[in-house]
Amino acid sequence: MMPVDYSRFFSEDVPSFLRSPVREIFRKVDLGAICSFAGGYPAAVTFPTEHIPSLVSSVLEKYGTKALQYGDTRGVAELREQIAKRYGVPVSQVQITTSSQQGIDVCTRILADPGDIVLADNPVYLGALQSFRAYRAGVVPIDEYSAGLGRAKFIYVIPDFNNPSGKTLDLSAREALVRKARELDVLIVEDSPYRELRYSGTPVKTLRELAPERTLQLGSLSKIFAPGFRLGWIIGPEELLEQIYVCKQCLDLCPPVLDQYVTAEYMASGLLDSNLAGSIAEYRRRRDLMLSLLERFMPDGVEWTRPDGGLFLWLTLPESIDTVALYDKALDAGVAYVAGSFFYTDGSHRNTMRLNFSFIDEAKMEPGIKLLSELIRDAV
Repeated sequence: MMPVDYSRFFSEDVPSFLRSPVREIFRKVDLGAICSFAGGYPAAVTFPTEHIPSLVSSVLEKYGTKALQYGDTRGVAELREQIAKRYGVPVSQVQITTSSQQGIDVCTRILADPGDIVLADNPVYLGALQSFRAYRAGVVPIDEYSAGLGRAKFIYVIPDFNNPSGKTLDLSAREALVRKARELDVLIVEDSPYRELRYSGTPVKTLRELAPERTLQLGSLSKIFAPGFRLGWIIGPEELLEQIYVCKQCLDLCPPVLDQYVTAEYMASGLLDSNLAGSIAEYRRRRDLMLSLLERFMPDGVEWTRPDGGLFLWLTLPESIDTVALYDKALDAGVAYVAGSFFYTDGSHRNTMRLNFSFIDEAKMEPGIKLLSELIRDAV
């Protein structure tokens, strides 16, 4: 039998697909066997496993087979109502998504044509970069854009506890971004999966609050409930959500129905807020532990962010260190991180890395930071 050259069947989009180095790590390595600071997973101890059986039973008793049937593409009414109530918007401005990653993807799908420009932070969330490039849109740092580069369609930003940098935009920076969006007449996609995970400081107005007429705000239950439920939402103008609604019909028909009913019950009961308080205390402690370990072990010349929330710290190393080149050596030694250059639109800043503090077993955090510090010291 002659081998088949499958490449000739692929669409023109396929070469634009960007592999996630984080997912590649998961394919190659048993995370339980190493000290991994690579993923963005929440801590399993924050999952409300003790409540899930009773929530499922309650949902099945209340809704019966309706909870196991296809549902509304917009999301079940009960969950949309809970989201609307929590964030102070009409139900008509809420669209449930199958994860906030789908929210990024579907916004890009309805807004960007091949060759259009998406304006973004630099560094930018890798999952967003994957979606932008999959639709063959160009990605340009917000501060570097000029009309000669092409037609800008929207600004993508994580204003609270940015992934990967951990930084938060202050109010003046948000107001400046809104002015820029209005000046360029572009939309804003405000990605807010971490906003409710604040450990210090004072909340800042969202971009949606500052510019509701041109903002699509993405939210996620993955970081505040359970990522396995694969649920998120989009809040925005009804005219934009209508096109997302139509687009989603060809993607997944509807978000997971049983998961939505369980989540609606969870929110309505007050369990989300009580569990979230515990999660915040847990993550604050883990953040503080990592910061103290970095202070204790990292060599001179290494700097890092001190985020007020979220799940990540961002390290900047001496320019002589290439974290991409260092990675295999680190993995062989038993520690994993994500090289910062993967988050840059041009692959630059190879002396940076992202560390996650939420997922690693606490018993492994000190030996992991110590080992990473030794590798960096040896590489200087």
